[in-house]
Amino acid sequence: MKGLSKSRYTAFCQCPKNLWLKVYKPEEATVDAGLQARFAQGNVVGDLAMGLFGDFKEAHAEKADGSLNLTKMVEQTRQWMDEGVENICEASFICEGGYCAVDILRKTAGGWAIYEVKSTSFPEFNGQETKLEKYAPDIAYQKWVLTQCGINVTNTYLVCLNSDYVRQGELDLQKLFVVIDMKELVENEYLKVPAQASQTLKVLAKEEEPDIDLSEHCMKPYGCAFLDYCKHQHGVPDDEPTVFDLYRMNFAKKLEHYHAGRILFKDVRDIELGDKQQMQVECTLNQTEHIDREGIRSFLDGLSYPLYFLDFETIQQTIPLYDGTKPYQQITFQYSLHVKRSADAAYEHLEFLAPNDGSDPRRSLAEQLCKDIPMNVCTLAYNKGFECGRIRELAGMYPDLAVHLLNIRDHIQDLLDPFRDGYYYVPAMHGSFSIKSVLPALFPDEPSLNYHNLDERCQNGGNAMTLFPQIHFMEPEEAKASREALLRYCELDTWAMVKVWEKLKEVVE
Repeated sequence: MKGLSKSRYTAFCQCPKNLWLKVYKPEEATVDAGLQARFAQGNVVGDLAMGLFGDFKEAHAEKADGSLNLTKMVEQTRQWMDEGVENICEASFICEGGYCAVDILRKTAGGWAIYEVKSTSFPEFNGQETKLEKYAPDIAYQKWVLTQCGINVTNTYLVCLNSDYVRQGELDLQKLFVVIDMKELVENEYLKVPAQASQTLKVLAKEEEPDIDLSEHCMKPYGCAFLDYCKHQHGVPDDEPTVFDLYRMNFAKKLEHYHAGRILFKDVRDIELGDKQQMQVECTLNQTEHIDREGIRSFLDGLSYPLYFLDFETIQQTIPLYDGTKPYQQITFQYSLHVKRSADAAYEHLEFLAPNDGSDPRRSLAEQLCKDIPMNVCTLAYNKGFECGRIRELAGMYPDLAVHLLNIRDHIQDLLDPFRDGYYYVPAMHGSFSIKSVLPALFPDEPSLNYHNLDERCQNGGNAMTLFPQIHFMEPEEAKASREALLRYCELDTWAMVKVWEKLKEVVE
């Protein structure tokens, strides 16, 4: 089907080439696990929002092959509208080659209101108009289709999660969701729809790929899954560093260099760059390391035995699962600790992984953490803001543990600092100081430090985040193997920190 739909129309609005590639070359998209998880979260939020206004009917029909029967869904929608059903979810309409399904179609005096549901979150009483603009084309397209079908659209709304909502007991849908009036933004977009819909159909009808250069639309309003494909098409090599790999340079500035013909590192060598960017360029072009031994030594001198190497794993709940939690709050369910009590002591390993019984894991984790890490000891984390944030939340939840937890937080040092401060850089880091970049750069030939050698169930934080909630529904044998995969992954995170710390010591001795 080469007709219009919401997703195709909005893809065109971002970039006609984005639309064409989605239809003709979908295999060229780079879709990471995080994006797939967001799609799944969106489905959960959409299903829950169906009950926002009480009883509803959902348009749904399938063909023999399992695909949606759009004709039947349109017939269902029309029948229920004629019967006076107040709330119709996935209300379906087709006209002039255009199709759309309205998340919630709600009967009003004199017509019908469109409610578009998104899994994003906003403060309850703050419209944040600049952030809402990206949703207007989607809703305006729906209004256009319905109007072409003879429906009087009286209002248009965006439904999203309320980031201020704190769960206590059963979910309160009226407080969980925020309903935002999109009338003004949609009216501005609505005037553009007929011409843009016509252009969208023309793009869909062409077998020749549009020739559109890189621009800010590659990242606005969403990061494009075809960016790597388009970069390669326009002469940006994928086998050597380019301006798109420069450390902490915003995309607009990278584009400025690209359009000026400054693509490779040698092209920006004499351009004014930040200190760390310049170091990255010089080290890469000369294939040399940069080691500031005095800076590293100063960092190491700030550490003391016993040393505790700490790493957390979390789930990010779209819909708050437990009392006292908000949408998208990080819930800590696991940690790993490697402990070195003195310079001559062997490493000890301690770990915690919450049971998969559906209960809130935070209390038991916080209690065990206080047992495993004494007060007033030096703890190391990598990018400590994450661990410190989770500990602060735990302290707020459990006042009886707060003194101990906050003491742990106040004694955490950041193993990222010597790299972020530019004390140690090697070209293989490729402009990134995350531990997943630093570790293979410092230890390129150690299989025991290669995350890809772990159980494929869990080789990164995204795997851990999605795997843990699923274990509750697994058969015992698979659940046991999945828990073991989680444990070994988290253990490698802290062992990686140990090895990085040892490397820092080695280069200053």
